[in-house]
This record gives sequence, C-alpha cells and structure tokens, in this order.
Amino acid sequence: MTRRELDAARISDPGLRAAYQHCRRLNARHGKTYFLATRLLPVHRRPAVHALYGFARWADDIVDDPACVRTREARDRQLARLESELASGLRTGRSSEPVVRAVADTARAYAIPHEHFSDFVASMRKDLTVTDYATYEDLRSYMHGSAAVIGLQMLPVLGTVVPKEVAAPHAAALGVAFQLTNFLRDVGEDLDRGRVYLPADLLAAHGADRALLEWSRATGKPDPRIRAALEAAAELTRSVYREARPGIDMLEPRARPCIRTAYTLYGGILDAIADDGYAVVQRRSVVPRRRRAAVALDGLVRILTTRLRPQPRRSPEHALKAPPAAQAHRSPATGPGRYGA
Repeated sequence: MTRRELDAARISDPGLRAAYQHCRRLNARHGKTYFLATRLLPVHRRPAVHALYGFARWADDIVDDPACVRTREARDRQLARLESELASGLRTGRSSEPVVRAVADTARAYAIPHEHFSDFVASMRKDLTVTDYATYEDLRSYMHGSAAVIGLQMLPVLGTVVPKEVAAPHAAALGVAFQLTNFLRDVGEDLDRGRVYLPADLLAAHGADRALLEWSRATGKPDPRIRAALEAAAELTRSVYREARPGIDMLEPRARPCIRTAYTLYGGILDAIADDGYAVVQRRSVVPRRRRAAVALDGLVRILTTRLRPQPRRSPEHALKAPPAAQAHRSPATGPGRYGA
C-alpha cells in the first residue's frame, strides 16, 4: 500500500520516498484513530497527511519524552534543533532528517504557509515551561499553535469546494475539538507529566482545582466536583465540534468520508469517557474496536457512493493542484524535498 500511495502522489526520488515511509510508520504506530481515517482519503493525498502527522508527532515526542530520560534543558535544545532544521528545510526543500524532508516537500507541493509550522513549534515550546492555564482563553491561545494550525495545514491537502478562507475557521475548530478531546482522555497521563490542560477557571466553577486532581490521581478515588468539571469540559468540547461540523461539507467530496470518520471517531471518545463514568483521572477511556470498525465501514460506503456519483465541475480557483515547482521537485531528476512527522 505504501508504494501505491507514493506512486499515486508522483513521489519518485528514493530518499524522499523513504522519508514519507518513515512518516507513515509514525502515523500507523502512534495515531491509530487518525491513521484509520487517513486510509479513507484518495491514495495520492495520503503521503502528505502522513508527513504532517509525522512532524507533529516528532515535536510532541521531544516535548513529552516518553522515555523520561531527558532534562527540560535537553528537550529545549532538541526542539531548537528541530526548529532550525525545519526553517532550513522549508527554505531549501532539503534536510537530512526524514520527517523534515517529507514535511518540507508537502509544504511546497500544497503551498502550506510556513507560519503554520512555526506557530506549532512555538506552542510545543510552551509545554516545556507552562504547566497549567488560568482561563479557557489562555488555553485557546496555546491551542492555536498546537491544534488549530494542524487543521489549517490539512486544508490545502484535502481541497475545498469553497474559497479556503471560508472553510479555514471550521478546519481550525476541528483541530481544536480533537485536541480538547485528547486533553479530556489524557487527564491522568498529563498529571503524571506535571501538566493540567483543564482551565483553572473551569475547574473552580465546580469546586475543583489542580490539587484535587492530583489527590484523585494519587489515591485512585473519584470526586463529584471533578466529575462535574469533566462533564462541563466535555460539553465545551462538543460545542467546538458543532462549530467545526459545517466545514466537512466545504471539503472536496472525496475528502469528506475521511474527515467525517475522524470527526465521528473522536466524538466517540467523548461518549466512551461518559460511559466510563468520567474516570479519566484514573484511566484512559477508549472507543471499542468494534465501534471503530463500524465507523470505518460507513466511511468506505460513503467513498464508494461518491465515486459512483458524477463529480461537479469546479472552478480553477478551487482546484487542488501542486504548484509547477512542486511537481518538478517530485521528478527523479530533482533533489529532495521536505520533512514530516
């Protein structure tokens, strides 16, 4: 399947193909829900999505250090190195880092603004020093770089049937909704890393605070104040999903099943959290495998329906086409191209 995806995307340089394959492995290993949804995209668009995810995953792993062996200073140096490598890769289209090489190629092919990547790294750097957020507005500022820009990066890859600036707020909202869902699911794990992403004002409105969350994590005991705060956070997250929902129909028809599936699967995490009694301080809630398979099957049916339906003519303004320079960059005669994670 990897070879088919790369051939369909007209990526022929051996080193660049290896870089994209590296990103695909990151997506398959770490982003099971998202990887499943990505399989519903047209084949030629999948490598770009793997590159974008790979870049985000790589930066996130630097900040979180799953092995817990690096100091904050060491992680800061590594993030600075990534930032420098990224800036050079986006400028030149070349990098010795596979993720950067793939993502730089994707940015060039789909004309993704470079500030989306620098905004993302800036938010990742906050995770090295910021351990909680006083208000939801403070958290939204962080999530612009950590989540909203992911939706904006994806938009040119997916393609739209409306001007991109019309679809952009919904794409950004979907990125935020996904991250808020992750924050809820991972409350306990984030506490272990010394972080609380639930805003302090939301917790306080229900009589909870960071100390109570830490007590509950340490003792394994629930508390009704925590549950009330988590229920409020879930409702807030659902409101952001509602804000994002109209954007799905603004995408190109063949991209909609993928994003609709991701939308449904991530929304299902909220349902799983509720079904588990909002016990996320103690354990992670997961969507049952049977449910994920059913949603994916629905996505496949939608894809088949779309393929059988005559496609509307679209104006050149909205056509999803790589710039000529990017197409040339992908031919065997040209050099490497970009990074991703």
